Amino acid sequence: MKKVIVDMDGVMADVYHQLIQFEKRDSGQEIEISNLAGKPEIEAFPNGKKHVNEIGFFRTLPLMKGSREAIEYLNNKYELYIVSAGMEFPNSLREKYDWLAEHFPFITWEQIVLCGSKRVVAGDVMIDDYPKNLNHFEGERFIFTQPHNEHIENETYKRVDSWAEIMNIL
Repeated sequence: MKKVIVDMDGVMADVYHQLIQFEKRDSGQEIEISNLAGKPEIEAFPNGKKHVNEIGFFRTLPLMKGSREAIEYLNNKYELYIVSAGMEFPNSLREKYDWLAEHFPFITWEQIVLCGSKRVVAGDVMIDDYPKNLNHFEGERFIFTQPHNEHIENETYKRVDSWAEIMNIL
C-alpha cells in the first residue's frame, strides 16, 4: 500500500487566512492575498513571527477548503501520515495535535508525526507547500500552491491548486 505524507500548515490548515486576520486585528492593516505572490511569509506579514508564536494561533487555524473530505478519502485508500514540522514553534505541538483531533477525528495518534526536519520522512507521496520539505523527498512530490511558492517552477514537483485536484490524481 502506498505511504502518503501530508503536511498540515498551508496544506490542510489555512495559515494565510489566519495571518491576514491576526495582522488586521493587531495593526489594522488589511493585507490582500492577491498581493503576496512570491513573497516569503516573513516578508508578507510584518507581525507574522509574533503571531505564529502566540498561544492559540495553530489551534484556531481554519481548514483549507476541501481538506477534510480529501484527507478522509486518502486515509481510506492509502497508508496516510500527517507530518508537520512543529519544533520551531514549541507551543504549536499540542495545538496541532488538538486541531487534528477536532477536525480529523479519523486520524489516529499513530498517523501523526510532529517533528523538526522532514528530512527523516520517507514514503511514496508527499504533499507540502514548501520546497525545502520536498527537495529531499525521494517519492512523488506534490507542491500545494500557496502565495510564497507560486513562482517556483521545479520539474520534480507536480503543482496542485486544490484538494479536489489531489483527489482526482490520487
